[in-house]
Amino acid sequence: MAEIEILLPKMGESVAEATIIKWLKSEGDSVEADEPIVEIATDKVDSEVPAPEDGVLVKVLVNEDDVVQVGDPIAIYNIGGTETVVTATAVQPEAPSAPSPVAEVLETISAPLAVSETVSIASNGDRFYSPLVKKIAKTEGIPQSELDGISGTGKKGRVTKTDILGYIENRGSAAPVAASSPAQTNAPSQNSAPEATESKPEKIKSVVSEPKAPSVSIGSGDEIVEMDRMRKLIADHMVMSVRVSPHVTSYVEVDMTNVVTWRNKVKNKFTEKEGEKITFTPIIIEAIAKAIKDMPGVNVSVDGTKIIKRKHINIGMAAALPTGNLIVPVIKDADMLNLGGMAKKVNDLANKARTNALKPEDIQGGTYTFTNVGTFGNVMGTPIINQPQVAIMAAGAIRKKPAVIETEHGDLIGVRHMMFLSHSYDHRVVDGMLGGTFVKRVAEYLENFDINREL
Repeated sequence: MAEIEILLPKMGESVAEATIIKWLKSEGDSVEADEPIVEIATDKVDSEVPAPEDGVLVKVLVNEDDVVQVGDPIAIYNIGGTETVVTATAVQPEAPSAPSPVAEVLETISAPLAVSETVSIASNGDRFYSPLVKKIAKTEGIPQSELDGISGTGKKGRVTKTDILGYIENRGSAAPVAASSPAQTNAPSQNSAPEATESKPEKIKSVVSEPKAPSVSIGSGDEIVEMDRMRKLIADHMVMSVRVSPHVTSYVEVDMTNVVTWRNKVKNKFTEKEGEKITFTPIIIEAIAKAIKDMPGVNVSVDGTKIIKRKHINIGMAAALPTGNLIVPVIKDADMLNLGGMAKKVNDLANKARTNALKPEDIQGGTYTFTNVGTFGNVMGTPIINQPQVAIMAAGAIRKKPAVIETEHGDLIGVRHMMFLSHSYDHRVVDGMLGGTFVKRVAEYLENFDINREL
């Protein structure tokens, strides 16, 4: 039977690498087709790589906590083989491929470790260091004693690539303060007085363009909790989005009375017919999809000075994970679904998020995002754009309020179900007219919802 390489699969257009979390099978294990063999984690979601066919896992090529590029081999697999194949077959190493254009520090550590490079840094007791981490430490001149002091977020407290690179970044930013060479002591620091830096405006520009987080004092009784991997990624993504896109937010108040009346009337019948509960989320997403067809200018991405107009309307919806973090599964071609199909898709993705069962394809390809802050009782919010998209909409809580009702016999005051919509958009490519008109169009679709609509 044939031996093949199992490659790290492509997991989205913006995903270039993944971390090996845990091998679920060992060398020599027989594996059935589609049975997971390894757990991996990207900057978007944790997932599993399944076996392509029945066979045997011959050799594991990467270790747990290693970072692997998409398309690189992670294991040798024998299709239809038996356990005896493992000891009978030798795996020939492949010629190294050309390095990919990654960060400078990663370029310097891409070559295999020489024996002499592992002498200065070793694993001590519970402190295990992968070859990648050792190589980074060696390249950056981090001694064993300093490496042992880095807090690890990997399995059993291991120091991962993210941990050491984050440490190096902070270490590097602090280095100028501790420097004592004559050239450096004459240069102005961030804490220099204004008059000391007036003669060097280029230095001021550098400081302003790269703001540093303030130092935080720790008081008695305070608890320090390390961010988990996903929270770190979310934090980085949010900061990046605000720096990349000039955010503007427009608001409208929507009369949801027709929608509420229709849902209350049909929700039991809808459940019997479709086997799904009908919530407000699919109704709002349906209105957003209609408005995008009317105004496709919000369904774009920006690549430098180029505007990419998206052909498909793929609407992401923010959903909570069991850890409390948020993720954005995507409803593909939302404009092609009827309300029943939309409800099924919304419920399916929400259930997958709650049970941590989302797959990479469930979170790929979004072109516009919706988030429901009303779930938490909030009346409105100012959402941050989910890059590389250019707009996001938030729906607040639906509340009963007195409102003016216009009739042919005059204006009346009545109790109506009201809701705020907030629309944040990238002002580089979405002007106030488009951004404001778009959210108003969504409101019009909701306010004119047919209370006699058939299921």
